[in-house]
Amino acid sequence: MSQPPLGKLGLLHQRWDRFAKKITLNQGLLLLEHNKRAKLIPMNADALILAADSALRTLFATPRASRATPKPPNLLEQLPDGQMLAPAEPPQLTEAEKSLSAALMRVNHVGEVCAQALYSGQALACKDPVLRAKLDAACREETDHLAWTMERLEQLNSRPSLLNPLWYAGAFAIGYGAGKLGGDKLSLGFVVETENQVEAHLAQHMSQLPAHDLASKAIVAQMKTDEAAHARMAQKAGAAALPEPVKRIMGAAAKVMTTVAHRI
Repeated sequence: MSQPPLGKLGLLHQRWDRFAKKITLNQGLLLLEHNKRAKLIPMNADALILAADSALRTLFATPRASRATPKPPNLLEQLPDGQMLAPAEPPQLTEAEKSLSAALMRVNHVGEVCAQALYSGQALACKDPVLRAKLDAACREETDHLAWTMERLEQLNSRPSLLNPLWYAGAFAIGYGAGKLGGDKLSLGFVVETENQVEAHLAQHMSQLPAHDLASKAIVAQMKTDEAAHARMAQKAGAAALPEPVKRIMGAAAKVMTTVAHRI
């Protein structure tokens, strides 16, 4: 059998060399893409695991506060002769007053469940690590509120809302959707509006709570202060103003939630 000319062999060798380099390059790109995905998948899985852990802790675990439960101020009373006397213990709440306080604190507890869900959803969708840290810090303060309201419900021989999983799921979807679809500024806008509405509800509860329920009032007062601080944080971080129709929808949804949670 005749051998191919040397020129043709050299040409075939050059073509094969280029073909081999192309295959190697493609394999390298595929390997690089595979490595990128391998790095992204665990990161996303970790975030999802943390979000699931937050949901389980909020709904089924006993919350632990990082701050002591707020107590009513122990103001001294001045007698006519100028001496100071410690005030007497407030009278015991009647059953009707306990029932009213429990209903209002149950609503407040639901609000804190929703706050946990909202911040968790927003943190999962957030791309800015600095902003995510601020959302996590606000979430930890909301955990204090969750623990305080739960403690007060137990003291009043009552229970949290039976629909907490539903409230959590809805708030998480809003938080994640706002962050994912609208970006960080819109997500912060939801924080501002949510905290403003919660602060308004707490102000109403301060006037609705029984006059002698100083323990509940002390908790609500501190919660109100914290919620205002969260709204200011979001505003300073560049929150976008929400359209008025969105604010009205949020207000209507909050009205449904508070009305149902008052009883169930």
